[in-house]
Amino acid sequence: MNAFDSTVFDSTAFDSAATLASASSRGRTSERSWRDRLPLPLRADAAGLTWERFAAVYAPQNGPVRLGGWTVTALAAGRSAYEATFAVGAAIHTASAVANGPVAGMTAMLHDLGINLEILSFHQRELGVRGAARRGGTHATFLLCREGEQQKWALGTGQSATESTLRAMISGANRLDSAR
Repeated sequence: MNAFDSTVFDSTAFDSAATLASASSRGRTSERSWRDRLPLPLRADAAGLTWERFAAVYAPQNGPVRLGGWTVTALAAGRSAYEATFAVGAAIHTASAVANGPVAGMTAMLHDLGINLEILSFHQRELGVRGAARRGGTHATFLLCREGEQQKWALGTGQSATESTLRAMISGANRLDSAR
């Protein structure tokens, strides 16, 4: 079990762009194959880009919205209590939500912070090969996000499907913030 699947998550230990670059340099993803794993609407946008450049555009983790910590406590009836620490600009916020899953929990907490993120399309991939999932291989989540009239694709990567999804949601909030 990795730190993200456990009770506490420290987001300072993970860098999306570095993970993508590292996977590419170890031969886990070739320049052609990573584009083949993108959702179809993103493939044309990725033409001519390296993993590093793609991640810099679609996975901005150091934007105005940053996830500093994430805690999960299991409750009855399939629900969980989620707590997170966010930085929004220069302000630090602690938020909490009770929900049936981490996406619902994160959505509720972002809404409480005034970030009305809607997920229009969700795609998830395991980036490794030959048993990488059993070894904690890298996952990628691609989200088409909307806030108001703005729509942007976002990327998140992580050692689990949940981690990559939450990182994609933060990327989406940051990409939509830059569109305002």
